Amino acid sequence: MKILVCISHVPDTTSKINFTDNDTKFDTNGVQFVINPYDEFSLTRAMWFKEKQGASVTVVNVGGAATEPTLRKALAIGADEAIRVNAEPTDGLLVAKELAEVVKNGGYDLVLAGKESADYNGQMVPGMLASLLDFNFVNGCVGIEVTGNDVSLEREIDGGEEKVTSVLPIVVAGQKGIVEEKDLRIPNMRGIMMARKKPLNVVEPSGAVAASSTQTFEKPAPKGAVKLVDNVDDLINLLHNEAKAI
Repeated sequence: MKILVCISHVPDTTSKINFTDNDTKFDTNGVQFVINPYDEFSLTRAMWFKEKQGASVTVVNVGGAATEPTLRKALAIGADEAIRVNAEPTDGLLVAKELAEVVKNGGYDLVLAGKESADYNGQMVPGMLASLLDFNFVNGCVGIEVTGNDVSLEREIDGGEEKVTSVLPIVVAGQKGIVEEKDLRIPNMRGIMMARKKPLNVVEPSGAVAASSTQTFEKPAPKGAVKLVDNVDDLINLLHNEAKAI
């Protein structure tokens, strides 16, 4: 089984976010980038398939050279090889089209991704990728097993979980539950050293054109001052007359 894991290069959630050029571009100065957490869950599940079923695991990212340390970390975790599509990921459709070319050229059976990226939270790319490839698609996946060509999955729905059966090839967008946080892997020294020798292939983009563009960014308004109260009567009065909550 050939597995392709889509990796997004996202700011660490503890990073301070700022914008430049009249709030039209994200300021990367001083920002630490990491593997998108949802993608890391899916990557960890792919490593299980590699170890238990002998699957090969390739990771892919659409982005510039600055994303290569993130791909190297995925290699250190255990992926066999990495692909970087040398294109600026300006919108979801462009990314999906470039990833589709990688899937077609590589003949992958199972495409894993996170349900969304932690920066823009668009939840667009996996679904569009499946549509472009005419693959089956399961979103919000919290469990997956593959036996031969058959795939058994569990996904979150409102109020519970749904069990689904499908066949390869398939695109699966995972989240916490496909593995647990305790199962996530931290690269060890041996993995880091081996990652330096694994192939990281840079391919030129197919020429996909973005369907949207960013006009401006705006940070949330600063929170108001905190008002401290030291008795229940004052709290009830504020909730009733000021906050209009009761």
